[in-house]
Amino acid sequence: MKRKIAIFLHNPIAERACVIGMTEALSSDYSIKIFNKDEVESSLFRKMDIVAFPGGKGDADNFDMLFKDTKDRVQEYVDRGGRYLGICMGAYWADRYYFDLLSGIDCVQYIKRKTSEIKRSYPTVIDVNWQGSKEEMFFFDGATFMGKRRNFKVYAEYSNGDPMAIFQKRIGLIGCHPESKKSWYLPYIKNKWHNYHHHKLLLDFVNELYER
Repeated sequence: MKRKIAIFLHNPIAERACVIGMTEALSSDYSIKIFNKDEVESSLFRKMDIVAFPGGKGDADNFDMLFKDTKDRVQEYVDRGGRYLGICMGAYWADRYYFDLLSGIDCVQYIKRKTSEIKRSYPTVIDVNWQGSKEEMFFFDGATFMGKRRNFKVYAEYSNGDPMAIFQKRIGLIGCHPESKKSWYLPYIKNKWHNYHHHKLLLDFVNELYER
């Protein structure tokens, strides 16, 4: 029987394209359930091995609109042993101002870091060190994760050494977009398309999250 992952969709705040990319990357090993803001319920989460929140265009106001009365359901799920996967915006949402799932970690904009090689928000590719492999990964104003490194495991890094993907207990967060689709790379970065290689990397990351 396949493991079960629920992925949140509320286009464009939690973008459909991100959800489709995650589904394509993970469906070989996982049974996928897409859920919306009206299905944020403990009864759904209890059936899931992982609950995932994708990238998108969300901010604090959008978060409050979506989860003002239900964010405790996500907190309870994680407190009781559930696993949380956040990519880009979904990673920011693990922070204290949103779902408040982390301990001793701040999710901050990578582009605001003094040593970052990119200083503004636009879709591009960025150099990362993914488990010792140099990759050019799709990036659009993603997070990095600040705190004492004994508090979390760094899985991948940006080129300046800042964490790009991390685990803290049963929470897995990624700043870039390994779920990216070919259509995202047109026209000006089309030669950077990863030919689904990054989907395999995302699957490896999620499988490690499942084992935690």
